[in-house]
Amino acid sequence: MWDNIMVLAAAPVFNVQLILDGLFIGAIFALAGYGLALVWGVMNVKNLAQGELVIMGGYFAYVMTQLGLHPLLALIPAFAIMFGFGWLVYKIIISKVIERDLFTSLLATFGLALVIQQGLNLAFGPEVQTAQSGMEIRSIFGGNVTVADIRVLSLILCAILAGLVVLFMKHSRMGQAIRATSQDPRAARVMGIDTEKVYAFTFALNAAICGAAGVLISMIWVIQPFYGVPHSIRAFVVVTAAGLGNLPGVIIAALGLGVAEQYSGFVLGAEFQQATVVMLLIFVLMWRQFQMSKNRQVVQ
Repeated sequence: MWDNIMVLAAAPVFNVQLILDGLFIGAIFALAGYGLALVWGVMNVKNLAQGELVIMGGYFAYVMTQLGLHPLLALIPAFAIMFGFGWLVYKIIISKVIERDLFTSLLATFGLALVIQQGLNLAFGPEVQTAQSGMEIRSIFGGNVTVADIRVLSLILCAILAGLVVLFMKHSRMGQAIRATSQDPRAARVMGIDTEKVYAFTFALNAAICGAAGVLISMIWVIQPFYGVPHSIRAFVVVTAAGLGNLPGVIIAALGLGVAEQYSGFVLGAEFQQATVVMLLIFVLMWRQFQMSKNRQVVQ
């Protein structure tokens, strides 16, 4: 560990590589985090299958490569099909537990995650896969730092998709209905909003966002049927740290998480990279609890 720290101190250019890699992957974490924030904030459902929805999206890109097509072509089909899948899942599962206690919704989405994992395992096998984009990898700083074109393109696409979602939430009738329902579902129903339709649309939109994020993940990272859990944990870290309905906070937290993962993987080793995410989740939960206790004391 100390040797790796000394390497970073002796060759600062390595820090540039880690930061860039962290920002590129963190932008995709932001998409999955924002989708979870929507479901959590509007429906009060903690979706433990969030990561599995991301991995499902990744396999759309993998299938495209198997068909001899560029994986980026999977972006729109993945968004559309995952939207329909999310709507179906809401009607069959989520609608039955949305009014129940927290444990019931956690158990239901955990069961959904297991079903998706096994379904993907049966369809594609347990091997680690990636969707080769075939794009160029460029070198800067005398070849000490590499930047893949697909990573830059993924960052741009994440920004575009996030911008479109924000515009939709602010200016469309459904977006306004989603925001009204998240603030007060009972008042929204009194005002004539079909909250059941809003809930279904929200979960479907979350699935679609995860599908798009998965397509990008598969081109700059790897996918495997059982890799959804780490993505779920990352999404929970991002949302818990940023708070519900705070898109700038989600973006900052996701980018920070991406950079933290890259540094922990370099300094501590790849085997501790995921442990860092879990420790960050524990730290954020403890910090949130401390803040809540402090606010109670101020009120009293």
